[in-house]
Amino acid sequence: MMSHVAIVTDSTASIPEALIETLKIRWVPYYIHRGQEALRDLVTLPREAFYRWLPSAEELPQTASPGPGDYVELYERLAGEGVREIVSIHMTSKGSGAFQAATVAASTLREKLPELQIEVIDTLNVSMCQGWMVIEAARAAVEGQSLQEIVARVKEMIPVTTMIQTADTLKYLYMGGRIGRAKHLVGSLLRIRPLIGMEEGIIVPLGQARSRTKAYQMMVEMAEAAVGAGGKLKVAYVHAAAQEEAEKIREMLERRLNSVESLIAELSPALGVHTGPGTAGICFFPVLS
Repeated sequence: MMSHVAIVTDSTASIPEALIETLKIRWVPYYIHRGQEALRDLVTLPREAFYRWLPSAEELPQTASPGPGDYVELYERLAGEGVREIVSIHMTSKGSGAFQAATVAASTLREKLPELQIEVIDTLNVSMCQGWMVIEAARAAVEGQSLQEIVARVKEMIPVTTMIQTADTLKYLYMGGRIGRAKHLVGSLLRIRPLIGMEEGIIVPLGQARSRTKAYQMMVEMAEAAVGAGGKLKVAYVHAAAQEEAEKIREMLERRLNSVESLIAELSPALGVHTGPGTAGICFFPVLS
């Protein structure tokens, strides 16, 4: 029987495959409806083909979070493998129904599998901010930490894990209705690079720059303000079909800040449909020890 805590998340966490495998993270794919096609994020819809197609889309595909049944299926499968404790970590409940669906699934199984304990967490974040919480939880599970210790670790990360990203256009966020409080930036001049982040689970504007380079400098300055000069951080450089841009941010940030762990992660199509190709940014949190 497996004694450790199982860590569950969704495809939107955008965690690099190598880490998913080594840390035995389980995940549920989002749905993407493209015309009459019902696709599963990262399962029947790989990143590369999707980002090649997206700029030519006449209308955006619709994304849908997994339903309670998708989580029930995975939780039951884990229980069948001998798992007795699960931490299920999801993107902001203010932007998606995944947290709600997982919560319903957990309560559905309470009577059927009373020995199974499931803690469902709303990260109030997205992308690799959610991803970092999953990674740190999975590492804690590998170390043999208890369910309570793992939940406490994730909850202390929620207020200090930060996303900052920019895109060539906010068209995709606007078309998909995911623009949050950054609506007024949509009509900006084409030459303006908007910076967006997330506060309390909602997309917010963080500023704007006249070039990508300037936008990246602003990102680095914001990260430095958040962790303090000489502070340490773990950072993911996230992008949608823009690895070179992610590398540029990495170069600029790591000249200024002490990154104790960094990785490059490409957004899953279920997120990329809202940001559009060309998006690049950072998801980071301060490391105190």
